[in-house]
Amino acid sequence: MSARVLLIDDSETERAVAKERLERAGFTVWTATDGKDGLRRLYDVRPDVVLLDLVMPERDGWETLELIRQVSDVPVIMVTGQDTEVERVRGLKAGADDYVGKPYSGPELLARIEAVLRRTGGKPTVKEMWDDGVVRIDYGASEVTVGGAPVSLTPLEFRLLSTLVEHAGQVLSRKQLLEHVWGDANTRGGDEVKLYVGYLRKKIGAELIETVRGFGYRYVKR
Repeated sequence: MSARVLLIDDSETERAVAKERLERAGFTVWTATDGKDGLRRLYDVRPDVVLLDLVMPERDGWETLELIRQVSDVPVIMVTGQDTEVERVRGLKAGADDYVGKPYSGPELLARIEAVLRRTGGKPTVKEMWDDGVVRIDYGASEVTVGGAPVSLTPLEFRLLSTLVEHAGQVLSRKQLLEHVWGDANTRGGDEVKLYVGYLRKKIGAELIETVRGFGYRYVKR
């Protein structure tokens, strides 16, 4: 195998053991100590598969997976000691491609990586940057500036803005935004979309998000 693997785990010992096993099997391995470092590495390395620990300080595996899925379709295998059915289902629904419980054997890990690579195939894509002269989104750093000034967004606001700019000029209904941003158009209501659009407008400027009555919202390039 010559695939490129990005291993995100805060345990130095577990990183070292997994790296040695994978390199022995012919993989090229890069490591990151936490989710923030891992997202940067995603852009530097352009891996074929990501091994992501669940329990990490500051930015845990759930938030890291959420951010990875905003910017890339790279296969992600969750690797964690919280190996319960509830956690496995949650991980798969959140966008993970597989789930490996700790402790795991070397052959099992290798087999799962190879299986994921066979299923997914192709070269993963990664979003680079959005910059229309007013709003600039650095997906790798999860940073947003408006008119050159930094703007602090929550993860949900960041997803909402990303979705709107990706469909700039196109009207997105509240249901579409619930599906893209919340991943759930059945149990959540349109009022939640309206609320968060309001939050986002206060931070980036109301003129950038237009309300199309009876239809939804659209991002307007200035």
